[in-house]
Amino acid sequence: MKPSLPQGTRDFNAAAIRKRNYIFNTIKNVFELYGFQPLETPAMENLDTLLGKYGEEGDKLLFKILNNGLERKEKHEQARLDFEKVLEGKNVAGITERALRYDLTIPFARYVAMNYGQLNFPFKRYQVQPVWRADRPQKGRYREFYQCDADVVGSKSLLNEVELINIYTDVFKQLNIDVEIKINNRKILSALAELCGGSDRITDITVPIDKLDKIGWDKVKAELAERGLQHLQIELIEQYISIDGDNESRLNSIKSLISEIETGKEGIAELEFLMMRNQNNTNLSIDFTLARGLNYYTGTILEIKAHNVQMGSIGGGGRYDDLTGLFDVPNLPGVGISFGVDRIYDVMEELQLFPASLQTSTQVLFFNLGEAESQVAYMLLQQLRSNKIKAEIYHEAAKFDKQFKYAERNKIPYIIIIGSKELEAGNCVIKNMDTGNQQTITQPELIGFSFTQSSK
Repeated sequence: MKPSLPQGTRDFNAAAIRKRNYIFNTIKNVFELYGFQPLETPAMENLDTLLGKYGEEGDKLLFKILNNGLERKEKHEQARLDFEKVLEGKNVAGITERALRYDLTIPFARYVAMNYGQLNFPFKRYQVQPVWRADRPQKGRYREFYQCDADVVGSKSLLNEVELINIYTDVFKQLNIDVEIKINNRKILSALAELCGGSDRITDITVPIDKLDKIGWDKVKAELAERGLQHLQIELIEQYISIDGDNESRLNSIKSLISEIETGKEGIAELEFLMMRNQNNTNLSIDFTLARGLNYYTGTILEIKAHNVQMGSIGGGGRYDDLTGLFDVPNLPGVGISFGVDRIYDVMEELQLFPASLQTSTQVLFFNLGEAESQVAYMLLQQLRSNKIKAEIYHEAAKFDKQFKYAERNKIPYIIIIGSKELEAGNCVIKNMDTGNQQTITQPELIGFSFTQSSK
């Protein structure tokens, strides 16, 4: 059998894991700085928890889990029919009742609904876990990937949006990624839907608009027509998505288009509040083509794009003022954001933004030059470890060349040599692999030696 991986999944070696942990730790530290608390939920959820929460496109991408014990000879034909229903995207009790989580937001809403009486509101949580989507694998799009979410529930205050925008700004500044934080408001899209025949048309409008960057206006226009929108309505939508200029100009343009509709007025006022509170944030820009095709968003929506690299969004989120209402806990407002760690990783890799120090795991390698020599080396090795120096000893006595190559291939910056001569004198030789410099010190001095890595 030839070993292989499922499409859209990846292995991660030590170097990749160190880089990913650098991203995770950066994000987690900022979350904690803003007062968010950690949470984890199961990899699988009941299918009813997830279905109908992500729009028609999202529901198609759920990885459903088949129940055990499907093959019963006496019910073989019924099982076949039921399985065909599953393939059509239907939920059949006894066949499939669970699915892998699609995102972290709906499981979070389910958690809040289940623990409503025990939580202190506003409740601020962050979550860093993998999610799964039955998507078509391509650059920057995987079937298994991590999300890092931060959400606040129990508050309608727009200060929460201000905080989340600042979290995005702080994280990407620390990661040294130049980004654009795109912002819009679903109330503005609802007002556009009202202009096009009624607020119930919002899905028919937002789903095609959400694909604009991927498929272009001509295909969006064709899909709008397929969904029953008339020529004049499509022209109105084209006028809407053509709004351009700086943030102030865009606000003025949208006011002239939808300011007579009450929902639109609310959306514009919320945008103006956020732009005023972030007036010094040069990364923040209004983008009325931003739709975020998930049905649960009700207000502010956000999306992050990285400059200088061809990549889809690397983060996004928004306000959902009744998400827990899906689980019989109504009127609990919330807002949240998500970081797409795998895409962030790809951006940093392409732009070579990871610190060189991340490549170093072991700092010191003791050469193994014989039984007596390795015994002393191991004693000193343990002393260094107790002093938080990452160190190891070569696994067996071997020629110098073999042990040097091991250090080079593993990017170990220092080697320590204790041969028969050093053993007798109570010394050790320290060689800096970057500079080639080496020095001899006494073994007791080793514990206080500064193993600072030098550049070549």
